[in-house]
Amino acid sequence: MSKFSVNVLNKRVFPFAQTQDPDVILGASFGEDVALTRVGDDILVSHTDPIIGAISQIGWLAVHVACNDVATAGVPPRWVLLLVIVPGMEDEDLLEEIMRDAGRASREIGVSIIGGHTGYSANLSRPLVAVTALGTASGRRVVRTRGAQAGDHVLVTKGVGLEGTSILAQDFPDVAQRLGLGDQDLSEARGLMKEVSVVPEAVALAAQGATAMHDVTRGGLLETLLEMAALSGVGIEIDDESIPVPAVVSRFAGAFEFNPLKMISSGTLAAAVPAGNKENAAGALKELGIPFACIGRVVEGEGVRILCSGKSTLYKDIRCEDDELARMWALYPRA
Repeated sequence: MSKFSVNVLNKRVFPFAQTQDPDVILGASFGEDVALTRVGDDILVSHTDPIIGAISQIGWLAVHVACNDVATAGVPPRWVLLLVIVPGMEDEDLLEEIMRDAGRASREIGVSIIGGHTGYSANLSRPLVAVTALGTASGRRVVRTRGAQAGDHVLVTKGVGLEGTSILAQDFPDVAQRLGLGDQDLSEARGLMKEVSVVPEAVALAAQGATAMHDVTRGGLLETLLEMAALSGVGIEIDDESIPVPAVVSRFAGAFEFNPLKMISSGTLAAAVPAGNKENAAGALKELGIPFACIGRVVEGEGVRILCSGKSTLYKDIRCEDDELARMWALYPRA
């Protein structure tokens, strides 16, 4: 599944999603992971995300992905609503499998499934799962995508290309083997899906003063950083050699010929942290046992500049409609 371009969103979506409600602190807005709504003396943080495909454990993944976005605001998710649509009325076993997996994910995160909708549609060839995740700020400082400031350090957790590589191993094993990858590669890549949650590190980094956070989803790390830079009105300089690319991701990238920096990667969190908070932020991640790397800094200017082997490339264009996993689906369509 791909996103529409910013131009399409600005023309066809956002004009019809405006509100005059004074309790809406942050409504429909490009690049922000959540909506913020004032409810009494608290702030409700909410997010909706869909997943469609022949993805193994789609219910489990959908719950984690939606909860990740709430956590990027520095707020632990508490509740989820599920929309589950399967292709036919005979797909009861598939429905149960999706719900069982969603329930398992909710227990892992510590959220409650409070409702939703289930059904079937003959127009679908694969299941569709959409999850709305919610949480309350409860006095916590809410972090947005647009808060990065010049001088901040840019931290990335775990590595890039995690989710996309795992999905390729799960849904394209025949293609992977045809391209020269072996059973061990497939097993290792599938294991990356266990790293999909960013809830612990996002909540921890918010507590350590992170100024901006964004989970790395469609478009990969490059798109994530472009959105952080554009919304914050700053530039970001990145050292290519410092970007953590797991070895198995590199092997899959070589075989499938995709760019790890543009591959969807739920489980990876990008955060801007003030220089004075960097050591405490690093300590918090180490205490959680979460690998991370400092890959660059926020600077005055615009766009994302990647330094590689003495050369620099400046990226300015936001292209949320581009994603390497979507390109793989187009190259290797499934039934």
